[in-house]
Amino acid sequence: GEWTWIHAVSVGEMMMGLRLAQTLQSTDPGARLLISTTTSTGFAIARDRLLPGMELIYFPLDATSIVRRVLRLIRPRRIVLVDKELWPNLVTESYRRAIPLAIVNARLSPRSERGFRRWHRWVSPFFAMLDLVCVQEPEEIEQWHGLGVRREALHCTGALKYDFPETSSRREAEFRTLLQTIGIPPAAPILLGGSTFDGEEAALARLFLALRPRHPELLLILVPRHVERTAAIQTTLQSLGLRTLRRSELSQTPAAEPRPDILLVDTTGELRDWYAVATACFIGKSLCATGGQNPAEPILAGRPVLFGPHMENFSALVRQFLAVQGAIQVPDEAALEAALEPLLADPSAGAAMAARARAALAIHQGANARTIALLRQK
Repeated sequence: GEWTWIHAVSVGEMMMGLRLAQTLQSTDPGARLLISTTTSTGFAIARDRLLPGMELIYFPLDATSIVRRVLRLIRPRRIVLVDKELWPNLVTESYRRAIPLAIVNARLSPRSERGFRRWHRWVSPFFAMLDLVCVQEPEEIEQWHGLGVRREALHCTGALKYDFPETSSRREAEFRTLLQTIGIPPAAPILLGGSTFDGEEAALARLFLALRPRHPELLLILVPRHVERTAAIQTTLQSLGLRTLRRSELSQTPAAEPRPDILLVDTTGELRDWYAVATACFIGKSLCATGGQNPAEPILAGRPVLFGPHMENFSALVRQFLAVQGAIQVPDEAALEAALEPLLADPSAGAAMAARARAALAIHQGANARTIALLRQK
C-alpha cells in the first residue's frame, strides 16, 4: 500500500513521469513509486532509469474486474496520469475508493477535444471525478472545465516537458566522435529531421540534394517517429541515389568507407541527444502529416527549429515562438529550402533564433515543483 502510481504511455510521457517520480523521491526518500506504461518503448526507457524504491509494470487492461483486482493489490495512495490518459474504469473505481486521481501536464489536441465534445454527455461524468488537472497554459483551464472538470480541480502549472534543470546533452561529445569516424568533420553543417512521418523523409532527402551543391559537407540525419519504418525509408533514400547508414551500424563502419549522405537513426530514446549535434532541425509530422511533434527539445539544446504548416498539437507553443521570431514555419517544401539556406550559411543566426525561443519557454520553469506541491495536497 501507500504507492504513488504514475502512468505514462510512451517515451516522451515516460521521461516526464520519471522526472516527476525522481523529484517526489528526492523530497520524500521513503516514497513508494509505481511506474506503469502501455508501450514496449516506454517500458524499456523506464527499466533503464528506475531508482531504488520504484517498481515498473505494464498498465492493466481497463476492464472492471481487472482494475478492481489491481487496486486491491496495489492500494495506491494517489494515481497520476501523464498528459491525457483517461481510462473510464480506472477513473470510476478510483473515485469509488476515494483514491485521488490527477492528470499532470494535461494536453488536449484539437482532435481529442472535438471527440470529447462530441460525446460530452457520456464523458463529462468521468472528467468530473478527477481530483486534480494540471494544465500547461492559462487558456486551457476553460477548455478542460468545458469538458466537465470541476473548476477547483484545475491549476495552471506550466509544461513538465519544458522544465529541464539542465539543457546540455549527455551524449553530444560521444555522437560527435561517432560522426568523425565516418568522415563528418566537427564544422560540417547538419540538418536533422526529428520524429518524421511518411513522405517527410523523401522531402528532406530532395532538400538535401538541392542544398548540397552550396554546402558540400552537409549531412542529413533522419529520426523517424516509428522505427519500424526504417527499411522502407532506407529503400526510398537509396532510390534517390543517396548513401544511407543506419545508426545501429554506425560504430561498425570502417573509417575508410565513403562517408554517408544520410544517417538514419533506427534506435529509440536518442533524439534529444542527436538534436545537440545539428545545425538546424526540422520538426516532423508538420509537412506531410498533421499535428506536429514537440519543437521544444531542439530549442532547449540551443538549435533553431523549422516546421511545416501543421503544428496543431503545439499551437500555443508555436504562437509563442513565432511571436518572438524564435522559429520558422513554412507552407511547403520549396519554402523550407529558402528558409534553411541562411541558417546553414550562418550558424550564429540560428543560435540567436533558438535563444529567443528558449527565452519564451521560461514561463514553464518550475513546473515540476508546482505540480508536486499540488499532488502533495491530495
